[in-house]
Amino acid sequence: MNKVKQSVTYAFGAFGHDAFYAALTTYFITFITSQLLEGSDGKQINGWMVGFITTMIVIIRVIEIFFDPLIGAMIDNTKTKWGKFKPWIFGGAIVSSITLIMIFSNFFGLTESNPNLYLVLFAIVFIIADFSYSALDVAFWGLLPSLSLNSSDRTKIGTVARFGSTLGSTGTAIVLVPINIWISRWLTGSTDDTQTRAGWLGFAIFISALSLIGALLTCWGTQEGKSAIRKNVKKTSFKDIFQILGRNDQLMWLASSYFLFALGFAITNSMIVYYFRYVMDKPDEYSMVGVVEAVLGIVAVLMFPTLQNLITRKWVYVSSIGVMVIGYILYNFSGNNVGLTLVSTGLLYVAQPLVFLATLMTISDCVEYGQLRNGTRNESVTLTIRPLLDKLGGAFSNGIVGIAALGAGMTGAATAADITASGILHFKVFMLYIPMVFVIVAAIIFAVKITLTERRHAEIVHELETKFA
Repeated sequence: MNKVKQSVTYAFGAFGHDAFYAALTTYFITFITSQLLEGSDGKQINGWMVGFITTMIVIIRVIEIFFDPLIGAMIDNTKTKWGKFKPWIFGGAIVSSITLIMIFSNFFGLTESNPNLYLVLFAIVFIIADFSYSALDVAFWGLLPSLSLNSSDRTKIGTVARFGSTLGSTGTAIVLVPINIWISRWLTGSTDDTQTRAGWLGFAIFISALSLIGALLTCWGTQEGKSAIRKNVKKTSFKDIFQILGRNDQLMWLASSYFLFALGFAITNSMIVYYFRYVMDKPDEYSMVGVVEAVLGIVAVLMFPTLQNLITRKWVYVSSIGVMVIGYILYNFSGNNVGLTLVSTGLLYVAQPLVFLATLMTISDCVEYGQLRNGTRNESVTLTIRPLLDKLGGAFSNGIVGIAALGAGMTGAATAADITASGILHFKVFMLYIPMVFVIVAAIIFAVKITLTERRHAEIVHELETKFA
């Protein structure tokens, strides 16, 4: 398989994949609190519905923590002529794309005409959306360690993939408002910058198309590698799942660290749009956040291989969180200054791809680490950890953002002029102070407990190759 073709098509898949994730986790809650539950008079129908939906999302994703490893086991047990990952990538992309469009609708007006029926239907569709995306997510990133056993090659493929995913997530922030306004004008005939439910639905259709096209390209352009090491597999039972994960101490410590990081970052990232709208009273400037995230995210991704060679993966992870902490401190003094706010945001966004890549590469190396310890290879079960933690962090962040928005009065038709000083302080506690504590603890855990270095992984691969030669 041509390495360039493989890397590029995998990157296209990551592009659509992260655009979908941003829509589902970051912007869906914004849609819920600002647009979905507005009545014809432009006011929020019921605050309890916001609380009910956000609580439901958290509960569903907490339950999902028990199902993601099962999905990983089913993928590991899959045997087809297309490999074990592609059927799940293809099927998951189709179902999740359709259901994303559905949850960005009001089910033909049921939010007003029959709220109880809406909530029942929403719960059913959201569960299908979330679980189909889980299958796609686990299979997509589980594919990475099967493409190469060499840690350096994985870093190259993972870096290109992260380049694509960065463009996907940041591009979503850039196009969100323009697409929403353009579709709103097209359908309503308005000439102002009003965002409507129809605009949000058009945004969801656009993102779903990107996700599906990216998944199809990944299925077409990638190929699982073949080696004696990869043949060392057995059917994974329910009991085996928890033994596989529990015996991999490096994976467990990494999970503890990355969950705190993912939760802290997801909370802040989801609340930046609120900051521009309700604190700064400059919602139109939010598109600049996407530009900053795109540029700095790309720079960070391109820097990762060099930084890893210079200071090792562990210190890329720890020092990147140090940069984030500086960003949090600056944010506290940003006020209404757009320039300083963008600088603070940039420090968060330049660090996040570096932490993600360091985590992804370490988890990929945990496949061979676990194989050496457990005596069998489990790619998908091991790789379920990273997306599981991202989704769990996103779920908790949705609940926290909902609580913060309601407590600060940042819902419905409220404007920046309606937000009190105490409301802003309440908002900053959730957006800045709590997440900063989370990421600091994450850095400490990684620095102290992670011993699976690049050199140690090379030794493990050599030992496995000798064993199965």
